[in-house]
Amino acid sequence: MNATTVSIRPERPWSEDRPNRAEAESAVRTLIRWAGDDPDREGLVDTPSRVVRSYEEFFAGYEADPVDILARTFEETDGYDEMVMLRGIRLESHCEHHMVPILGVAHVAYLPDRRVVGISKLARVVEAFSRRLQIQEKLTAQIANAIEEVLQPKGVAVVIDAQHQCMTTRGVHKTGVSMVTSRMIGAFRTDPALRREFLSLTNAHSN
Repeated sequence: MNATTVSIRPERPWSEDRPNRAEAESAVRTLIRWAGDDPDREGLVDTPSRVVRSYEEFFAGYEADPVDILARTFEETDGYDEMVMLRGIRLESHCEHHMVPILGVAHVAYLPDRRVVGISKLARVVEAFSRRLQIQEKLTAQIANAIEEVLQPKGVAVVIDAQHQCMTTRGVHKTGVSMVTSRMIGAFRTDPALRREFLSLTNAHSN
């Protein structure tokens, strides 16, 4: 897969007629009625407002630009040229097919070429992409592609290990099952020793 095949820019799937807050809350009221309950009863009367506020948090990634997040880099590294890795980044996303949570961890690494970035920015890039409606395969590629495009390192590696509640709480109801996806770019794809080092560190974190 080429880096250009998965967009890393903010995805804005709405046009100028994006529903306003009142329309969004009305839609939640409709779903409550469809589920068989009364949106006007005491326990549910404020639920539409709470759901809309929670959606603002769940899907805040549409307002984030990963390129801007990674834009500030540092060149004063005293020649450091080994792998930089951030393990166990908590990941919370939502399945675009059923709009239920995807929960897991991401492991992100890159091999610098002159420039490095603050480690918190790696976590913020994961959050920017995960707080959108997603499939795990695309999420993995987007994170790796953004780091590759902005930092232009010698290589990038991303592994995501996550559980999908569309599988654990509905459908086949299989609990304790996680999905693992990976994206290797540059040296992590061509250098087996570097790839093994990265994967061994991700496995060590899981054990």
